[in-house]
Amino acid sequence: MVINVVNASCKRKDMLRQSYKDRVQEAIVLRYVEEDGDNGFSRTQATEVIDFLSRALHKKDQDILEAVSLIRGIKQLLQQFRETDFDPLLKKMYSFCEANGIKALDMEDRYSKNGRKRTNITNCHYYKFDILNTFVDMQIQEFGDRFSEVGTELLKNIAALSPCDSFSQFNVSDLLKLSELYPQDFNHMEKIALEKQLNMYYLIVRQDERFANLSGITGLARLLVETKKYKTYHLVYRLLKLALVLLFATVTVERCFSAMKIVKLDLRNKIGDEFLNAAMICTIEKKTFLIVSNDDVITQFQNMESRRAQL
Repeated sequence: MVINVVNASCKRKDMLRQSYKDRVQEAIVLRYVEEDGDNGFSRTQATEVIDFLSRALHKKDQDILEAVSLIRGIKQLLQQFRETDFDPLLKKMYSFCEANGIKALDMEDRYSKNGRKRTNITNCHYYKFDILNTFVDMQIQEFGDRFSEVGTELLKNIAALSPCDSFSQFNVSDLLKLSELYPQDFNHMEKIALEKQLNMYYLIVRQDERFANLSGITGLARLLVETKKYKTYHLVYRLLKLALVLLFATVTVERCFSAMKIVKLDLRNKIGDEFLNAAMICTIEKKTFLIVSNDDVITQFQNMESRRAQL
């Protein structure tokens, strides 16, 4: 009966083929992880760039210059992978098939859809352009939507405030572009005055030894207050404060959304706003809550209202 059912139904044949294909693919993945997953270079290459970018963008005191360079670097790596990495990937596939006694697919043959209908394109064309390139293009598009040229340019303008390497990234035109994003904070006359003030500020702080070893705009803002220079260069200091607020607000929002993915799962899709807010605060401010002892929590809970039993 089994033979009759299988032989009589093309749909069942396709289901059996697909099931076998899935088992082979799972075996291939597991074998690759077992043999190549411990390779330090492969693992590092796969995680370093994304991990560095994630850490840089989630720091409250993030290094703007590094964040900008990482964003551009990842875009270049994705494009480079799209253009040059198909042939090395194909060689790995042939090597794996040879090592495991698997008949490799001839890339010059015409591609067969569903194992029966032949098309006018080769297997190489299908897997390179229709599969790999399509997938990579989706990643590039998603990355471009998340880190647009406008956003990258904004980070570049903020980086012009950096005091690192004796204000090597200082650029008046970039900072003027940054001020144009805040029309309510800089009127027309202040924008004109800002350009003159930036030039004078640059000459003075570069010659001041107290500003020689700063590593970020947070320390720069603090030192401007300590030296009372924030009064002399009040427009520069205003621009610096806006940059600090922008960075902190952006990172805080990103951290909140990342925490929400952890707190609000499918099993908690009906969670109330009050409980969600409390859970979010506990997740986002982990370091702060580690300082609070259990006894303090119990005491606070006990004092909220009279209870039948003492906790």
